[in-house]
Amino acid sequence: MPLFALIGHDHPLELKRRQSHQAAHREHMAKLDAGSRLRYGGPLMNEQEEMVGSLIILEANNLDEAKIIYAEDPYIIHNVFERYEVIETKQIFPRGN
Repeated sequence: MPLFALIGHDHPLELKRRQSHQAAHREHMAKLDAGSRLRYGGPLMNEQEEMVGSLIILEANNLDEAKIIYAEDPYIIHNVFERYEVIETKQIFPRGN
């Protein structure tokens, strides 16, 4: 199944916005993980080791389905990201997957 990455960049200096929706976001991610669609999820970090965005990779049938799944994420719903994109990716490494 194709892979799609969400690359989200938080609003500058708005860590509280991320934190206020973090529990709901992680619950959403846990559901994707339980459904075996999630391949990777984690925060983007700056040089001061502060969260400044997210990188999430999931399996979906096509780009439209991936966008629908990502649109259900509380970080998207509550405008945590200043900007984000959803783009198809192909796994090359690690090999054997």
